[in-house]
Amino acid sequence: MQNLQYLKLLAKEYPNLNAVSREIINLKAILALPKGTEYFLTDLHGEHEAFIHMIKSASGVIRSKIEEIYGKTLTESNRASLAALIYNAPAELARREKEELDMEQYYKVTIYRLIEVCKSVSTKYTRSKVRKRLPKYWDYVIDELLHADDEANKAYYYSEIINSILECGVAEEFIEQLADSISRLAVDQLHILGDIFDRGAHPDDIMDFLMEFHDVDFQWGNHDIVWMGAATGNWACICNVLRMNISYNNFDMLEIGYGINLRPLAVFATEVYKDDPCTYFYPKVFDENKYDPVSGDLAAKMHKAIAICQFKAEGQRIMSHPEYNMQDRMLLHKINKEEGTIEINGVTYELRDNNFPTVDPADPYKFTADESLLLNSLEASFLQSEKLQRHITFLYSHGALYNICNGNLMYHGCLPMTEDGEFEDVTINGKTYKGKEFMDYIDDQVRKAYFSPGKSEEIGRSGDLMWYLWLGRKSPLFGKDRMTTFERCFVADKKTHKEYTVPYYKLIEKKEICVKILEEFGLDPESSHILNGHMPVKVKDGKSPIKGDGLLFVIDGGMAKAYQKDTGIAGYTLIFNSRFMALAEHKPYSPLQPDGTQRFGAPQLRTVELLKKRMLVSDTDQGQELKRQVEDLQDLAIAYKDGSIKERH
Repeated sequence: MQNLQYLKLLAKEYPNLNAVSREIINLKAILALPKGTEYFLTDLHGEHEAFIHMIKSASGVIRSKIEEIYGKTLTESNRASLAALIYNAPAELARREKEELDMEQYYKVTIYRLIEVCKSVSTKYTRSKVRKRLPKYWDYVIDELLHADDEANKAYYYSEIINSILECGVAEEFIEQLADSISRLAVDQLHILGDIFDRGAHPDDIMDFLMEFHDVDFQWGNHDIVWMGAATGNWACICNVLRMNISYNNFDMLEIGYGINLRPLAVFATEVYKDDPCTYFYPKVFDENKYDPVSGDLAAKMHKAIAICQFKAEGQRIMSHPEYNMQDRMLLHKINKEEGTIEINGVTYELRDNNFPTVDPADPYKFTADESLLLNSLEASFLQSEKLQRHITFLYSHGALYNICNGNLMYHGCLPMTEDGEFEDVTINGKTYKGKEFMDYIDDQVRKAYFSPGKSEEIGRSGDLMWYLWLGRKSPLFGKDRMTTFERCFVADKKTHKEYTVPYYKLIEKKEICVKILEEFGLDPESSHILNGHMPVKVKDGKSPIKGDGLLFVIDGGMAKAYQKDTGIAGYTLIFNSRFMALAEHKPYSPLQPDGTQRFGAPQLRTVELLKKRMLVSDTDQGQELKRQVEDLQDLAIAYKDGSIKERH
């Protein structure tokens, strides 16, 4: 009876035997196609231009398609121009308008060439799927151009359609939409393994781009989780987010992008630190602010002010959560102002900055009245930022602490493990978990902390768990023994700045450990992999992203400008198509120049695994779901045939 009720619901969408048969034929045809190409990226860190270029170029795949099609018929400069058009159509069209004597002829030739590239990247898909990926209003026209296979018809179609496009004056818009279609078809599924936020200038632009993308999922990173905590109004998370982004001069993103009102912080910092040069708090400037320039002097004062608020908020959170075992990270009460020193782990160090006007030695973690007013104001800005809340909700709806897709286990950081390779017990909210069970519990609690804070098991302010996941010793997103923010701000001795990684990062060099992790999540080590990021791979020092005898890939190659001096490259993309898995090793992104020119360095592509046989849609997770749909439709067909459900025509 229950199955019959379900079939009656299904019958509303497929009202008769003909409709059922048509869909079964369609699904079985899809199952026989090669699987689409999956792209895996991590640690984007706000580098919006570099990231969007990677997606638009399909990490070098589109250029290789151009080489296959036009390598023998077009010059190198024409092939490069065609690639640039797909990567950034408005910029390339503007450049060509300055050079071309006959733009109409350029449009005609360009549309023809783009159609050929579009055909090449769409061969894995059914015609209906391609149509769904095409832009609104232009889907019919592009579909006709893609499928005019007969040479006589092709010439007629091209001439008539292209002439009409020119007559309507929409050639540039059509070319831009066609170029975007090529990128959308080249990347079938996108996996982001964490850290969209911080350091780079515009994570907000990345989130806007991804919200328009056809198929994307996230595995939350530590820099994402602290923003998720800030979106709940958690003061410790808010202070961390502001301190990091002020320290990287990201005022445009904070105030213009997300509408966070920083005026109260600027006023407070100017008053409290008016005679303090805040020498060690000047921001690192990788990108200039276009709309909200802030002087280095003011930024330094704001940086120091919010840092002190952070240390107070974190001290209060640590006292509220003794189970976090982070008491050694409470340092304000260990300052000796008279001597200008601080005691850390039993050792006394000289402070390079000894001006703490808002820290009361008798109660160092108590906010002053002005600090409380400031943080209330900042909390309101985060809670009332419509764009931020929309982005965070999208991170929840499309994200998780970990994900399993087509045999690949994806998570950002690590799994807590002991030195001898066992899954480590972690006690959170009075309950102890380890391995997969720990990850599942954390995922559940993080969701409740945002959507149903009253149902979360957190003690203290909503978002405390996100703050712990940002910097806690046993957090699967952090992976270090401590976060030495205070030391880096106030202590010159660099020995105190050192953060030691957890055992996981040594253990994963061993195949047996990777096998253990895969089996913990119910995966077959013979056909599965672990993918994570978080720790930049120092390629320039000879380090490899491949661990555990090919079972694990660390794909953080340093997309953030701040890391590129350490890695020697500018990021990785892992590409998984129907025949192989490959790593694309990227060169630093070259921005558009004032004269309209732009150089695109092709990534170095390295195949890391060849599949034993070509992988079809039927072999994927999506394929398993489609097979279940076919079975349900076959049951509905039987119900129509035996009269259990009446057909409608």
